[in-house]
Amino acid sequence: MSENTLTPAPGDISQVPAPGPDPVQEETKNRFILASAPIWRALVHLCIPMIAAFSVGSIYNIINAGFIGSLHSTSLLAALTFSLPVFSLIMAIGGVFGVGGGTYISRLLGSQEGAAGDAEATGRRIKQISSFTLWGALAGGAVVGVIGLSFATPISALVGASGASLAPTAQYIGAMFAFAPIYVAVFALEQIVRAEGAAVASMNGLILSTVANLVFDVLFIIVLPWGVLGAGLALGLSNVVAVAYYAWWLTNRSSVVSLAPRWFRADPEMLKTVFGVGVSELLQSSFLIVTTLLMNWIAISYGEALLASMGVALRISQLPEMICMGVFMGAIPLFAYAFGAGNHARLASAIKGAVVAILGITLVFSGLVFVFRDQVFALFSADPAVIADGTQILTAMLVATIFNGITGLVIAVFQATQQMRNATIMAVAQGVLFIPVLLLGNALLGMTGVIWSMTVTELITFGLGMLLFWTSRQALDAEPELRP
Repeated sequence: MSENTLTPAPGDISQVPAPGPDPVQEETKNRFILASAPIWRALVHLCIPMIAAFSVGSIYNIINAGFIGSLHSTSLLAALTFSLPVFSLIMAIGGVFGVGGGTYISRLLGSQEGAAGDAEATGRRIKQISSFTLWGALAGGAVVGVIGLSFATPISALVGASGASLAPTAQYIGAMFAFAPIYVAVFALEQIVRAEGAAVASMNGLILSTVANLVFDVLFIIVLPWGVLGAGLALGLSNVVAVAYYAWWLTNRSSVVSLAPRWFRADPEMLKTVFGVGVSELLQSSFLIVTTLLMNWIAISYGEALLASMGVALRISQLPEMICMGVFMGAIPLFAYAFGAGNHARLASAIKGAVVAILGITLVFSGLVFVFRDQVFALFSADPAVIADGTQILTAMLVATIFNGITGLVIAVFQATQQMRNATIMAVAQGVLFIPVLLLGNALLGMTGVIWSMTVTELITFGLGMLLFWTSRQALDAEPELRP
């Protein structure tokens, strides 16, 4: 297939075939979206499916908390909260491979536009990257899973669980570690799918996983009263469904990438590029674990009700947060493709469009959740202490989303454009700043200081992100260093 077939002339919509079962037509349309489609059309195509998928997942998290809450056990709700840093760590391993490999693939695809380089060599390199991304992710997940299963109970105590919440936390965390290779693989595969602009396929996999999770929850929590262990098994099995779907799609619908082990390479350039970008995901999640542990340890001193309410409030506030994440995560392939193609005007337009979308979403959805926060929170707990603490926590979290969305976008731009240093600084900054803010807030304002510490940290991190972005404008206009 010729390069001109893959990239129609800018604005020439007539050359784009209607979506259909033909993989060639679908691939051509996806490449047109990345290369030439009007910015808002490209953002809608890439971001709306991600917003839909993340929103469904966020709604599911709320429903999942409702399933556990129906068992009328504050300890079980607390177990879900204690498990969050562990899940973040596992997914961060997938992020190292997925974000690093996915952005690498998108940049190489962009570099094929009008280039006089060796297209065949670039095609081989893309297959090597995709194979490395999957098999490296599986290996990393297996190592983490074995270690985690061996120390599930000590890890549960480390994240703050004790007393009645220790056993259910260990069960839930143990189930997570048992499925660690699957969690890591699903994140990596989803990033590969999106790397070539197949946002709808990415959405389908996430929604399919969420629906499967809901079905498994009914089976394992309601029909078979297995509590948080059932929730852990449901989460793991639903991701097996997603892995199967993405593997099928990439094998049958994509001619660009390959998951075959024979393409696996781990040369220095591969490791440097993939890990150089992806390590920011790992660092961000690692610091999230440290800060969550510290938050749990301090929060539990105010009673288990505060910790349980944090878990529920987090799930509610995730809805507007996940929508914003859908925008900047969905737009990463567009940023990386434009940067790889040296199309700096398109990159700048894409960033501006994403900023407008995130600000609008934050104001509308966070505002709606804020207005109905009392009614929504009461659906998940009848404990007056949990409701009272939870509504205050939810307010603080919703304010934080105003800054969090733009901060996430800045990190996404740094990752897409190979600004490894800035991406790492932003990933580390939130964790480094949160610790003194939390300790100072607790010392000066008690529980109120603890609740608002994350909001203050998000504000400071937002300011740092704006400073780094402004000083990085020269890097955005530079030519990428891509080697087939």
